[in-house]
Amino acid sequence: MSCDHLICARCAGPVMEGRCPACRAAREELHGQGMLSASPLLIAIAVLLVLMLALAVHLHA
Repeated sequence: MSCDHLICARCAGPVMEGRCPACRAAREELHGQGMLSASPLLIAIAVLLVLMLALAVHLHA
């Protein structure tokens, strides 16, 4: 879902433009969710890389 076609009930403007605090909050809620789900994925990749490095060091010792 995107805010491209949503109209704000408070100011009657497009939510995408963020004219009022309600628009800006709705826009942030819709667009903020994507970044939230990317963070755990990046953390998991970083943990896997550290574990692989530790295993490689252990095997060569």
